[in-house]
Amino acid sequence: MPVRTACADHDTIGCMTTRIILADDQASIRMGFRTILEAQPDMKIVGEADNGVAALEVTRTLKPDVLLADIRMPEMDGLELTREIARLMPSVHVVVVTTFDLDEYVHTALREGACGFLLKRSRSAVLVEAVRAAAVGDSMISPEITTRLLSRFRHERRAVRRASEPLTSREEEVARLVAEGLTNSEIGAELFIAAGTVKTHLARLQKKLGVQNRVGIAAWVWESGLMAQT
Repeated sequence: MPVRTACADHDTIGCMTTRIILADDQASIRMGFRTILEAQPDMKIVGEADNGVAALEVTRTLKPDVLLADIRMPEMDGLELTREIARLMPSVHVVVVTTFDLDEYVHTALREGACGFLLKRSRSAVLVEAVRAAAVGDSMISPEITTRLLSRFRHERRAVRRASEPLTSREEEVARLVAEGLTNSEIGAELFIAAGTVKTHLARLQKKLGVQNRVGIAAWVWESGLMAQT
């Protein structure tokens, strides 16, 4: 099936439009996502692909803001696609979507640089929020996945990469709130600090923990047992 694209130019509707590519081997899923996302005034689907290789090609060509990628696709799966996007086009934010609620998928997606992980059965509002979060460098994980992971990691001991420097108490607070799925603005409101200050803390956390993004911070928190100390 050929890749379908729309105009690659940015549209302005009061603000910059978020440009999105949909990668899923099921046309019905792509159509459903298109219907939900293009109902938003600040979102536009600029391309589609029904396999991972085609998704990589169209992403190289159009350089979208966000790529929604299914895990199980022909030719190149969503996890490998996420890894290639993070390596070649780090400015493109990948949100992985899947029918399969499997921990190994979640862990691998986060480590490969995904900015979100959603179940296809998630509510429309969750999908929209995840895309908006990814577009500005925030992240979102399906709440039901987060709840299960937190429960699981509380009862497991795992080998965790040590921070290059000790975290400050404020950095620990920020890291825990990231692991709970809060956005920058929500973290700022919770801690009574500016969103810009939150971003500064996140940058320092990423450097100390050796991770690529805020989702990597969340994974570190879950695995380190920091959340269980609250």
